[in-house]
Amino acid sequence: MRLILLSAVLLLSACSSVKKDVQGHDSRAAAYLTSYARSLSGTPYKYGGNSPDAGFDCSGFVGHVFKHTLGISLPRDARQISRQGNAIKLAQLEAGDLVFYATNNQSFSHVGIFLGDDRFIHAPSSGGSVRIENMDMPYWRKHYNGARRITLRR
Repeated sequence: MRLILLSAVLLLSACSSVKKDVQGHDSRAAAYLTSYARSLSGTPYKYGGNSPDAGFDCSGFVGHVFKHTLGISLPRDARQISRQGNAIKLAQLEAGDLVFYATNNQSFSHVGIFLGDDRFIHAPSSGGSVRIENMDMPYWRKHYNGARRITLRR
């Protein structure tokens, strides 16, 4: 009898440490964030850049959009941003979530903002500009590293 009780207690305590589903976004906040991000399409890439006037690198773009629209400050590099919020699965992506890629043989070295319909917006690389990409393109599918949800509230 004690063995059964002990087993039940252990089983229940193990279940209590499992994280519940991550809460979805406030749809108005996500719409505002993604609309502003889209308005920056065409802004030139600039290593270390974090403003529309100076240009953007990937983390500068994401940080600027979150700060400008919702007042949320994010770290300055993609790897540090990848430690913010909650990890989510590809199937759980919602507009406004962050998507990460392994570029230059480094995990979590690139970040963009998910827009919905398998698309994301990002500041790609030297010579490029902020643009929308399809996550189903072979390059992005191969280099996908994961996603994070930052709670969006307006």
